[in-house]
Amino acid sequence: QVSLVESGGGLVQAGGSLRLSCVVSANTFGGLGLGWFRQAPGKEREFVGDIRWTSGRTNYADFVQGRFTITTDNANNTAYLQMNDLTPEDTAVYSCAARVAWSTTFKYWGQGTQVTVSS
Repeated sequence: QVSLVESGGGLVQAGGSLRLSCVVSANTFGGLGLGWFRQAPGKEREFVGDIRWTSGRTNYADFVQGRFTITTDNANNTAYLQMNDLTPEDTAVYSCAARVAWSTTFKYWGQGTQVTVSS
């Protein structure tokens, strides 16, 4: 069983930065993958990026273009999504999700946090 709690969303001007946090509670972090997704109004949810918890290997969607970085703080069981150079097109509800035991399916989801970028 895994539980996820996000925080850090808010309102930011275009060109600004935000850091989202995802506190993870899990029985084991071996084989755990942590992903970030977003869903804008009227659009389907899309993959932002993910990280393998133990190796730190990351993977990002093409639209990130080096602006976003996913990291983990193992001491605090927290994953972060650092977002820089934000644009109004980045406005969405951002959610973290976890897949366990080297699964390819994100089974556990956080509640989401709103990110709004003003022009």
